[in-house]
Amino acid sequence: MNADSLPPPDRSRARRPDLREPEHHIDACIAVDWSGAIATVRTRLWLAESRANRLVRVECGFDRPSLVRHLIACAERDPSLVVGLDFAFAFPLWFTEHLGAESARELWEIVARKAEMWLARCPSPFWGKPYVRCPPRARDRNPLRRTEEEHVPVGGQGPKSVFQIGGAGTVGTGSLRGMPYLRELQDAGFAIWPFDAPRLPMVVELYPRYLTGKVHKASLIARALYIQAHHAHESREMQDLAACSEDAFDAAVSAACMQRFARDFPRIADHPRSRIDRLEGRIWKPLRDPVFERW
Repeated sequence: MNADSLPPPDRSRARRPDLREPEHHIDACIAVDWSGAIATVRTRLWLAESRANRLVRVECGFDRPSLVRHLIACAERDPSLVVGLDFAFAFPLWFTEHLGAESARELWEIVARKAEMWLARCPSPFWGKPYVRCPPRARDRNPLRRTEEEHVPVGGQGPKSVFQIGGAGTVGTGSLRGMPYLRELQDAGFAIWPFDAPRLPMVVELYPRYLTGKVHKASLIARALYIQAHHAHESREMQDLAACSEDAFDAAVSAACMQRFARDFPRIADHPRSRIDRLEGRIWKPLRDPVFERW
């Protein structure tokens, strides 16, 4: 689907749905497996959408600007929408303070100006480029955010530091090239949780490993068997698309999980947002473990 062919969004809605209003239940969830790639972004950036507990599409072909425009258009047609994006929305608090940012919005503005320079030069505390090793961990400079340390690693793997911008498992490149787009989504009416009070449409940060559990994603056979075991109710077309690549797999399983636990989204409105939440962000997880909940 080409986002450029969509009709221009209707921005006339002054009032957005409240998460806690029963008539505004969440019908659709979209998960995006984000990518920091440049040359291969249209094959690496995947989107999946689930409605009424069924996957209705799993697709790629977007670049980052067209994907963001597409999400905005989707929300204009259906404001009762939750979008999950697979990249870190912020830095550890100490680095945000070092940059002089007093809000997430100010941080995203700084990232928009400096991201490409950081990626090119890899200044400390960034690392991962050739000959730039991970710096020693200082007591007052934890490379992980609080939300990334809160949960037991899945299969020995947990979220990596946003400061890693090269090497296996890199998450920093996609995050640095993703944070500036949060401004555009926010300006279009999305609440970026937990920086904004939760309301619809809403964007949340995902870590797909929390939602998929332990699986050897590099193996096509392992992905296909996982989809058949956990998502047998999906159409054969959606199952084949979901298993076709690691990126498609993460997007599809995340969207299906968000929809299955859609009733959890209104509940986050009942919990206060701490200063850490508003400056570091928080990875969204269902209230029940999605891997063991079925048992």
